[in-house]
Amino acid sequence: MPTFQFSKLPRAIALALPALSLLCSQALAQSTNTLPPVTVNASKVNTAPVPTAEAVDPASLTAGRPATSDTASLLRDIPGLSLYGAGGVSSLPAIHGLADDRLRIKVDGMDLIASCPNHMNPALSYIDPTSVGALQVYAGIAPVSTGGDSIGGTIVAESRPPVFAAPGAGSSTQGEIGAFYRSNNQASGANVAATYATEAFSISYRGSTSKADNYHAGADFKNYDFTGRVGHTLARDEVGSTAYDTTNHLLALAYRNDRHLFEAKVGVQDMPFQLYPSQRMDMLDNQQNSINLRYLGEFDWGQVEARIYHEKVDHFMDFGADKRYWYGGSTTNGVVVGSGGPTALNGTPCSPISMACAAGMPMYTEGKTTGASVKADIQLNPQDLLRVGGELQQYRINDWWTPSGGGMWPGTFWNIADGQRDRTAVYAEWEARKNDQWMTLIGGRVEQVKMDAGAVRGYNTAATAMGFQARDAAAFNALDHSTTDNNFDLTALARYTASPSYEIEFGYAHKVRSPNVYERFPWSTWQMAALMNNFVGDGNGYIGNPDLKPESANTLSATFDWHAADRSWRLKATPYLTQVSNYIDAQQWNATTNALAAVLVTNKFSVLRYVNQSARLYGVDLSGYLPLAKTAVGDFGLKGLLNYTHGTNQDTGDGLYNVMPLNAKLIVTHKTGPWDNSLELVGVKAKTDVSAVRNEVKTPGYGLVNLRTSYTWKQVRVDFGIENLFDKFYNLPTGGAYTGQGTTMTNPALPNYPQWGTAVPGMGRSVYVGLNVKF
Repeated sequence: MPTFQFSKLPRAIALALPALSLLCSQALAQSTNTLPPVTVNASKVNTAPVPTAEAVDPASLTAGRPATSDTASLLRDIPGLSLYGAGGVSSLPAIHGLADDRLRIKVDGMDLIASCPNHMNPALSYIDPTSVGALQVYAGIAPVSTGGDSIGGTIVAESRPPVFAAPGAGSSTQGEIGAFYRSNNQASGANVAATYATEAFSISYRGSTSKADNYHAGADFKNYDFTGRVGHTLARDEVGSTAYDTTNHLLALAYRNDRHLFEAKVGVQDMPFQLYPSQRMDMLDNQQNSINLRYLGEFDWGQVEARIYHEKVDHFMDFGADKRYWYGGSTTNGVVVGSGGPTALNGTPCSPISMACAAGMPMYTEGKTTGASVKADIQLNPQDLLRVGGELQQYRINDWWTPSGGGMWPGTFWNIADGQRDRTAVYAEWEARKNDQWMTLIGGRVEQVKMDAGAVRGYNTAATAMGFQARDAAAFNALDHSTTDNNFDLTALARYTASPSYEIEFGYAHKVRSPNVYERFPWSTWQMAALMNNFVGDGNGYIGNPDLKPESANTLSATFDWHAADRSWRLKATPYLTQVSNYIDAQQWNATTNALAAVLVTNKFSVLRYVNQSARLYGVDLSGYLPLAKTAVGDFGLKGLLNYTHGTNQDTGDGLYNVMPLNAKLIVTHKTGPWDNSLELVGVKAKTDVSAVRNEVKTPGYGLVNLRTSYTWKQVRVDFGIENLFDKFYNLPTGGAYTGQGTTMTNPALPNYPQWGTAVPGMGRSVYVGLNVKF
């Protein structure tokens, strides 16, 4: 195992290490006479958390961190949740078949938006697994107080809460340092944390860094090693464009005065690259800066929380190391000639100003998000709690592509110019507990979403420019781009406790989501431009539709919960049904006629335009745990999870895209003293219900075995595991289409690898080890 080089750490982390060492030495010296720090995590009044949430338990969070750098993957054991494959730290969670912007995802109370035509920087990619303090999921029927502008549910991620010194202790210091290594993709990383606190003040820093090469599948999955770059090939089991490099910093300050808490958090992400196996482009730089201010006040009648935040993202895409960079070069017997010092088809050398060749395809996105919220929990009486609140969010985005040759001169292509998406919302929610058996909750939310965008242009404004750029830009600019959607959400649910061992929860939700900027505003029918606008990873190109209506979903759900009185065992079953009006799906488009395609293209990538249709999703989630035996060698237990979702486009009869097939997980646990061990069996059925209009690839079923163990003593924890123990080859059912290497942009003169029909494979066997030390 290679030694992790701390000299590679970014400057801020390197500077923090000496301070951490000093704090740790002080903490150890004071450990015999200093009271433990106090974590702020509870209210002094009866303001219970919003019901219906499924939380990732702290033990699972701790065990999951060494095995992943992707925070979304920490949600894998939540019933009804699956993941869209994407970059190594940026997978997109889906709840009951609804993903990405159909979910409300909050990170430390901030509603963050992916500023990228491929959604390469989703909200959860901005918080490292080592910084996560809590993860909660509201699946299906989400209370209106947990967020709007979504139809599938809410995910709430919180970093670790502030700690203060215990009364009379004076001051407190603590620290943490950790590192990990994973064998399959040579992934390595480290995290460091330090806190200094008094009874009233706390300052803490958390930093993390993670880097990985491409991963390897369990077997060869392609019959070529071509990348389009001279001297650079990939092994036939290597999944191209899966490498990444990322660093995150979080500085937090908190001040406590009696029952009032003030917090300020500053976050910085530096991501030099994150390559994408299911996109034509790669992220080659992502810089995010955020500031988040919060006030939490507790009163005799309840509590008030207010927040204001701002985020700025600078995002850059181009072809990464595994994708052809120069386009226009000639070929001989399928081999690119001179792609290191390339030549054009006419034999002249390529150059950055050549009209015959294109030097990559630089794409820039700048996003700015400013938000504010205020909410109050009002204890009307011992049985009734009223939640009220208001939210504001202002989003600004510019998306432009500078020319790189190949007929792209003389101007810049504006994909979205002066894009705007502003939200205003108010809500009220009443939770009542009239007796020990009944809890009811009803809430309403009114939300207004205003969107607009400025005039656009193509690389070339001449009428003869390739790809109908002039025609399409003129048509878009002639439209009124401003829209105002007035949306209304309603949630009503009830929980009945029949006995200490049985509960039933049932409810209804009406949820509305307005389209995002990349569903409404991308305007070009040119295949090359359309291929850049794809946030689902299916290999196709997409055209926006300014006339899209908001999606409106009606969900019915019930949860049957059987458990021991002491919760030593549990079985839950949740059937659900969601009917969506104006569901945003897609239809194939003919650029020449600028109309719907008359004949459906099959077994190849195509260009599609977003349209409103109708959809229905239904399914069931099962989960539970059971103690098996207490023996001389430890305690044995069993955990289980089964999810089934079926989705249909009711206008066409087509399957909905990227719906996870029937899947199950069985975990045998063993715990003795400081040892905590588990054996996981994962089974996934073949995916045969696919989206024909998108030419979605079917995937076979598979089964995997994972082993995990950890040893904890005092303040040191060691984790070890083997994922995919038997090196099984399998395709990711929701991983998208493999476009991770070669000439990912179409060119009739070049071999276009990969071809349609290859799914992104899952990772082969990987051994991981993690070490974490607390001081």
